[in-house]
Amino acid sequence: MRTLITEQMRAIVGVPMSAETSFPIAASDIRRWALAIYYPMIPPPEYWDDDDPVTVALGGIVAPDEFNPTAWMVANPKHGTLEDSAPPPKVGAFEVELGVEPPPFIAVLQGEIRARYSGTRMRPGDVIETTTSITEYFEREGRMGLQLYTTLSEAFTNQRGEWVKTVDTVFVRY
Repeated sequence: MRTLITEQMRAIVGVPMSAETSFPIAASDIRRWALAIYYPMIPPPEYWDDDDPVTVALGGIVAPDEFNPTAWMVANPKHGTLEDSAPPPKVGAFEVELGVEPPPFIAVLQGEIRARYSGTRMRPGDVIETTTSITEYFEREGRMGLQLYTTLSEAFTNQRGEWVKTVDTVFVRY
C-alpha cells in the first residue's frame, strides 16, 4: 500500500518541535485583545473592569479563551536578526524542524483549527509557554492523489505548569 508517512515521521509524533515563552501578560494586553475580538461591542467586564462584581468573583480580570500571548514578541525569539537566520524551510515542511525529511508535496492547505480549553484562565502576570508538536498523521485519497493530513498541536501551560489550552491545526499536503 502506498503511503507518504515514513518510519522517521512516525517516530517524531509527539516530540516537541518548538517552544516559546511569553513575556508576563499585562492587563492592557488582555484589554486590547478583548477590544479587538468584541469590536464594535464593548467586551464583557471580566476582560477589562477590575471593579465589576463578575471580575471580582473571578479574582481579577481574565483573558478571553482565544487570547494568545505569544502572538507577538516572545521572551525567547528563535533568531537574533534576519541576517543571522537560515532560510526558512519550504512552507508546510514541518518535519524539517526535527531533522526529518518531509514527504514530497506540491501544496499545503490549512484544513481545520480546533481548540480545547482546561478551564484554567490566563491572568495578568502569567507567563505562558507554548509547545508545538506533530500529534497525528493520516492519509486519504483525493482528486489530486494521496493527501497527507498533519495535525500540529500547540499546548499552552502557565508558570505553575497548569495546562491552559491546546490548539490543533490540521494541514493537508498533496
